[in-house]
Amino acid sequence: MSSTMTIRLDDTMKNRLDDLAQATHRSKSFLAAEAIQKYIEVNEWQIKEIQAAIKEADQGEFASEEEVSNVFNKWTQHGS
Repeated sequence: MSSTMTIRLDDTMKNRLDDLAQATHRSKSFLAAEAIQKYIEVNEWQIKEIQAAIKEADQGEFASEEEVSNVFNKWTQHGS
């Protein structure tokens, strides 16, 4: 099942979408839906990770100063 949605694009973005649709032999609708899907997937993942980190912080689950120093030293010495 799918639904119809209307979006507003400035002329430059619409022209770029037109050009991409023509070059890829895809419809503008297909490309827009694909772009929205990828955007949602990335942002859903990011929000879930932030929420998990906040939950850990609320529970007092932090890295010790020694753990942070070890990781920092590993990366700063790695580049030398």
